[in-house]
Parts: sequence; C-alpha cells; structure tokens
Amino acid sequence: MADVIEEQDQGGVGRWRTFALIAMAVAGAATLVLLIVTLGHANHERDRALDLQSRSYDVMILARTLAGTIARSEASLGRYVISGDRKLGQLYSEEWALAGAQLDRLDQLIHNPRQQAFVDRLRAAYDARGDELSSIALSTTYHRDRQAYALYYAARQADALLQINQTLNALIGGERTLLEQRSADASATVERSNRLAGGLALFGVALAIGGIFLAWMIIRAEGERAEARAEAYAERARAEELASAVEAATEELKVQEAKLRQVQKMDALGQLTGGIAHDFNNMLAVVLGGLELARRAHALEDTHRHLDSATEGAHRAAALTRRLLMFSREEALTPEALQPRQLVVGMRDLLDRTLGDGVKVTVEDRTSDWAIFGDRTQMENAILNLAVNARDAMEGRGELVIRTTEVRVAPDELPRAGAGDYVVISVADTGAGMTAEIAERVFEPFFTTKPAGKGTGLGLSQIFGLVGQMGGDVTIRTAPGSGTTVNLYFPRHIARSPILPVAQATVPEPVAADTDGLRILLVEDDPRVLAATMGALRELGHDPLPCNDPREAEGLLDRHPGIRLIVSDVLMPHHTGPELIASLRPRYPDVAVLFVTGFAGDAQATGFEGHEVLRKPFTLMGLERAVAAALKRAEGPVCAAA
Repeated sequence: MADVIEEQDQGGVGRWRTFALIAMAVAGAATLVLLIVTLGHANHERDRALDLQSRSYDVMILARTLAGTIARSEASLGRYVISGDRKLGQLYSEEWALAGAQLDRLDQLIHNPRQQAFVDRLRAAYDARGDELSSIALSTTYHRDRQAYALYYAARQADALLQINQTLNALIGGERTLLEQRSADASATVERSNRLAGGLALFGVALAIGGIFLAWMIIRAEGERAEARAEAYAERARAEELASAVEAATEELKVQEAKLRQVQKMDALGQLTGGIAHDFNNMLAVVLGGLELARRAHALEDTHRHLDSATEGAHRAAALTRRLLMFSREEALTPEALQPRQLVVGMRDLLDRTLGDGVKVTVEDRTSDWAIFGDRTQMENAILNLAVNARDAMEGRGELVIRTTEVRVAPDELPRAGAGDYVVISVADTGAGMTAEIAERVFEPFFTTKPAGKGTGLGLSQIFGLVGQMGGDVTIRTAPGSGTTVNLYFPRHIARSPILPVAQATVPEPVAADTDGLRILLVEDDPRVLAATMGALRELGHDPLPCNDPREAEGLLDRHPGIRLIVSDVLMPHHTGPELIASLRPRYPDVAVLFVTGFAGDAQATGFEGHEVLRKPFTLMGLERAVAAALKRAEGPVCAAA
C-alpha cells in the first residue's frame, strides 16, 4: 500500500511537471511568434516610412527641378526674342516640353489628395503660361519683333507665371509637412514596436526564470520524496523516535506559518505524516498479531510477563501513531463529549515541549463534571494557538496559567452568547499586554501585532469562529504591563450517559452471530500483514483463504463457493478495497465484507457505506468483534425480511 501511495504521488508530481513544461513551451513558442510578427511589422512599417520619405524627397526635388526648367525655358525664349536665333527657339521648345514631362512625373509621384489639388492647379497654370509663351515665340518666328518684345515684357508679370511659382512653393511646403508627419509616424511606429519587443523580451526572461524556478521545485520535490521514502522505510520505529518526529513536524508547522499561508506545503506535510503513520500501523499489526499468537502458544509465567510488556509498548506506539494522524489532519473531525480537565491535562506534555523551558505552565482545574461537546483536535489546536501567542507575548520567558472553571451566565452578560451554563477555559500570561485599541482588533482576520513573517493573523480569528460555531463566546482582558487573559466560553453539554476517561472507554460488544469455522477470503497486498492476519483468523477458529492480489479475488470466489466473509485491505495496487467489493457485489451480494485499514483518511472515503471497518493495529478480540459485526450487518436485511 505504501508503494501505491508513492506511485500516486509520483504520478501527480509527474502530471504537474508535464503540464508546467507544456505551458512554458507554449508560452515560449507564442512569445517567439509574437517577436517574429512584431519585428516583421516593424520592418514593414520602416520600409513603408522610408518609401514615403523617399517619395517626398523625390517630389520636392522634382518640384524645384520643374521650377528651374521653366525658368531656363523662359530665359531661352527671351534670348530667342532678342537675337532671333532659331537654335535658341528650338532650345526653348525642348526645355518647355521637358517641363511638361517633369510635371507628368510629378503627377505620378503624388497620391495625397491635398497635394494632388496643387498639381492640378499647377498644370492649369502651366498650360496657360505655355499659351502665352507660344504667342511670343510665333511673333518672333514671323519677324514681328516689336509685337514679340511687347508680349515678352508683358508676360514677365503675367498671372500664370505668378500662379506657377506660388503653386510650386505651396506644393513643396505641403510635401515638407507630409515628410515631417511621415517621419513622426514612422518614429512612433518604431517606438511602439520597440516597446512591444522589449515587453516580449521581458516576458521571455520571466519564462526563463520560471523554468529555473520549476526546475528548482522539481529538484526540491524529488528531494522531499526521497527523504519521505527514507523515513517511511526506516526501521527506527520506537516510541522516542516517533515523539521526535512529532516535535520535528511541529517545528515544520512553525516554519510554514512564518512563510505566510503556504497551504500547499502544509498539505504536503500532512500527506507525509499520514503515509508514515500508515506504514507504521502495518508494522504494528504484525507486531500485535505475532505477540498475541505467541501468548497463546506459550504458557510460562515469565513469557506472559514479557509478552504483556511488549504488547503494552506496541499499544503506546499505536497511540503515538494516532497523534501523528491527528497532527496530519487526516483524522476525521468528530464532535464528542469532552471533559475540560482531561482535555487540558492531556495536552500538558505537548505544551511543555512546544513552549520550551523558559515558560512555566500551570494548570488550575475548578470544574466538577460539566462537559462540552466539540472536536478534540480543534479544541487542542485552539488552546495550543493561544499558548503559543502567549509565549510570543512573553518573549519566551514567563508564566502561563490555563484555568478551567464552570460559570452560570446571566442575560446580556456576554457580547454574543445568551444566558446559561458555560465551561470556561482561560489562558493567562504575564506578557506585556495590549492597549484597548489593539485588543478590539485581535480577532479580525489577518490582523497581527507580530513582525512581518512571524504570523498570519488568522489564529485568533479561527478560534473566534470555532467558539462561535459551538454556540459560545470569547472575551479578552488585557492592559499594557498587566499581561493578557483570553476566556473561551463553551456551552455546557448534558450527556445522556457518564463520560468515561479515554483509557477506560469500553467498546460495546456486537450482537452474537454465527462465527464458528467461517470460510474467509483475506485480500491483503502486504505479505507481513497477510501472514499475521491469516494466523489470527486461524487462531479464532476460522478457515482463511489468502489473496495477495485483488485481481485474483473473483477467481478464488469462483473456485471456493463456501466463502461467507471477505476481509479486504483498502489501499492496494490495481484496485482499492471499495473498488474490489463494488465489482464483486453484483455476483456475490450475500457475502459479508470487513474492511481493514491503517490510514485514517480511508475512514472518510466513499465506498464504505454498509460495511464494517476495522482499524490497524487490532487485537484478536477486536478482530473477533469486527468479524461478528460484519456478519450481523450482512444478515440484517435477511432477518428484517423474515
């Protein structure tokens, strides 16, 4: 069963690691794709901006060239008018045609609607100016010199020429404005791309850091599992070593509280403690079974005395194991009637070990036989929490008084609880005390007066909630320099029968059933527990049939039709006990079932409904009672039908 738990833990860690690696790979691929897309977009925008800038420069250069060409054409025409040289007239005609070609090229380069309007205006002015200059050239060609001179001097102040110059200047100015705007847009685009690329680069760095952290977590988890396996399979199973394990677990809990509500680590600690207790219970089952068989096999008085001592030691080890299970929170929360005196006295060793030698613990009991009704583990945790807070308030040195009293509360005497009989558990310290302002807030969630990293601020709020759920109340009395006293008021519980101390509690005998010489199928994967339980069943006069693999149980039932009872472990490879019984129930509905488990968490799992559960370690008497109870439970519906 330990191997099954280990495989399940490894499978869970493996799946978690696989999911984390896949998530990081997907995030890395997405980051790479985004970087490529971003860089591609940035390059595209840069090329587009460069193209637009180049076009703007071409437009401005071409506009100035056009102005120069028009000026040279008009100058050639002027020389032609004065000299009458036809070569100059031909030069004028070529340069004016070149100006027209440059204007066509300018029209092709410009796509901006506002600039296109300038080009259209320029073309109209160019055509008008061409007509004027053509008239001058024709007059000169036909030797009308006087008319040509007059037209030429008049054309120097013509509106068309002025329109051409103004339009060219406006066109160049507009293109310069567009160039500046395009340069600003390109810079903004590049800046955005750079910011996005920088963000993606930071995300990539975060992914790398996350990968390093994940590797560290995996290495740490592997180390913790290796340590757990070493502890689980170690042969140091004596009571002093278990007490050391409890103390180490307590110190670990303090470390977890200092790390501010790291619940995952506390859960892992609980699972580890539960697994240790489970394996140790298997060993105790073997020890107790062998001791009882040895007791029945030997009759010498000294042998009995030594066997009794060994049995007592095993029972004490089982009690320590139960404390481990309660500490790991695998123990079920079962409210019960509790005597305050026994509750506090039973915690004395735990308080002394937790608070240290610098704190003197005094227990004062002023109760009679009043009882309270609640979960023992929750009550002990509440008292321990108050004691630890008191130790911190006294800085590790001082006197702590835990007092139990019985009071009758009048109406409106308590802030939140009504009138009635109450058991009061008070925890008083000789620390520095608190001001009234702080005392009013101590029960608020996450409020703490401890330095950062020394407390979560949840302990007193949880105690406040626990007492409120039980119908009680909490009061606090404190003042600077006068210490602090916290009073927990629990309603008195009227039990139907007297409460017996834990050491004297009796187990009711089951109603007698026909249990002589039963044919029993025993399903257990641990060979040591299987051999010990086989011997115990034979000692009780039964005929057990061993089965170390749950997959073989159905075949054994087919070959041995006289089986009346199945005794099954809970945690086994391939099938759990409840899964095995669920698969066999349709074919064998009348066979009685008894589950045997050493793991406290199994008792709260599903699949046990309608069946008896025997906890490891067990005695021959406990096994005999459980067999009889399982048979009676299986025969109950038949008897009712009769």
